[in-house]
Amino acid sequence: MKRNNSYRYPKTIREMIDGRRHYEIDGKEKLPSVTTILSATQSAEKRESLAAWRGRVGEDEATRIVDRSAARGTAMHLILEKYILEQGYLDLTNVGKQAHNMALQVIQKGLCNITEFYGTECTLYYPGLYAGQTDLIANHKNEMAVVDFKQSNKPKKREWIEDYCLQLAAYGMAHDFVYRTAITKGIIMMCTPDNFYQEFIIAGEEYRKYKHKWLERVNEYYESKRLPASAG
Repeated sequence: MKRNNSYRYPKTIREMIDGRRHYEIDGKEKLPSVTTILSATQSAEKRESLAAWRGRVGEDEATRIVDRSAARGTAMHLILEKYILEQGYLDLTNVGKQAHNMALQVIQKGLCNITEFYGTECTLYYPGLYAGQTDLIANHKNEMAVVDFKQSNKPKKREWIEDYCLQLAAYGMAHDFVYRTAITKGIIMMCTPDNFYQEFIIAGEEYRKYKHKWLERVNEYYESKRLPASAG
């Protein structure tokens, strides 16, 4: 795939503020990350479900599963980034070998539909509101799209990935605002450790719905910050 250098993506510094990830944009404003906002506005039901899972498997096992998944996901992302940039990369660790096989599925079944890309590991921001990093901005079947790569321990149903869809909407809105584009599609390219590939395309009315939902979460986040702390 060829590179299109139409957009200059900002230089950023990640830092933790009050235990939450923020991005400093071009040495200027510091904005909460997309994942920080999603985490802070998570529903009580989702928090309870996660707590229940940790209770079932035990804290030590839960931490092991999360850490192993994170390492595998990081390795897969790096392999895909190097592939897109046409840079050689080899990771011979057990995690690296597994991640390579997963990345190969994404390349053969997902990236084969990318004709050109504008940036990989791009930091995007909506001035005054939020920032985040998406894996790829590219033309997918001749339509500009936001693409995120995900590893998953098991196959996912569409109704389980709302936060992923909200991330895509957030990145697309930020790109549109700063660069005056009109992105109407987001794509999740996902693979499991046993090399089962899934692709979720969010477009049309569904994409517009997630943009509205994302704005509601952003508003909820900033409203909660304006409220006085309750007495302990």
